Amino acid sequence: MFIVLLVMSVTAFIIIQLPPGDYLTSYIMQLKGQGEEVTKEQIASLKKQYGLDLPIYFQYFKWMQGMFHGDFGRSFQWNEPVSKLIGERLALTVIISLFTLIFTYMVAIPIGIYSATHQYSIGDYTFTIVGFAGLATPNFLFALILMFLFYKYFDLSVGGLFSREYVSAAWSVGKFIDMLKHLPIPIIVIGTAGTAGLIRVMRGCLLDELRKQYVITARAKGVAERALLFKYPVRVAINPIVSTIGWTLPGIVSGETITAIVLSLPTTGPLLFRALMSQDMYLAGSTVMFLSFLTVIGTFISDLLLVLVDPRIKYEKRI
Repeated sequence: MFIVLLVMSVTAFIIIQLPPGDYLTSYIMQLKGQGEEVTKEQIASLKKQYGLDLPIYFQYFKWMQGMFHGDFGRSFQWNEPVSKLIGERLALTVIISLFTLIFTYMVAIPIGIYSATHQYSIGDYTFTIVGFAGLATPNFLFALILMFLFYKYFDLSVGGLFSREYVSAAWSVGKFIDMLKHLPIPIIVIGTAGTAGLIRVMRGCLLDELRKQYVITARAKGVAERALLFKYPVRVAINPIVSTIGWTLPGIVSGETITAIVLSLPTTGPLLFRALMSQDMYLAGSTVMFLSFLTVIGTFISDLLLVLVDPRIKYEKRI
């Protein structure tokens, strides 16, 4: 895990540096657009101030050295510590991601099981159409449609995670309850595409298992259909879904970026987008590292869950 994160840190830092120019280039262009004159001496001073006069490898080692001590660098654009900026949005990002993950699996797995056990029925065709529609509809478009419908027919604004009176207020029971009231729309919008995809995976894998000889033999011996279904085929068919948790966690965070911008969600997605647009390398690199960490941790959790779900998988201690 440490080696993967180290390689990702190098890759992310290099890719962020690849576009021509840097944050200072866009900042100077912004000043010139406002009619201000920028001299060579000012440019040299700004480069020294932001540490952009150093070689790229020195900038990387400086960033990594600080990261081991909990210092992720300073954002050029916000002029604040990166750890503070990410920390302010991290809790809300994790809450939305976890609730979306739970929603996705709670909806996708039962529907996938139903579609497989009722193949070619009206319900199967209905869920197939809805699933493909969910895959084909961009999340941000779905968010715009829901915002329009809720505002027109219910006179409710579904943007943001808090009501106006709670946006700047300190955390309290009232603010937490208010957040829970605003969570369903972001969770449904962000989880739609993932849910649709998982339904197709669950359906296909379970259909393969139901055609295997051990299922036919168990039915012939008189094993009850429900007991047979959930004791063996479902446990095996769920493996591909469990093994993709490592991709799902960062996918939710990065995939909700445009949706978060549309819904005005204070998460890390819009923060990463602005950092990449302005080439704010320390903020962008640290956010990418956070996504990489989620991927590694998610993969580790997948490995542990596979052992619990599939009795054929065992971890043996070898001497």
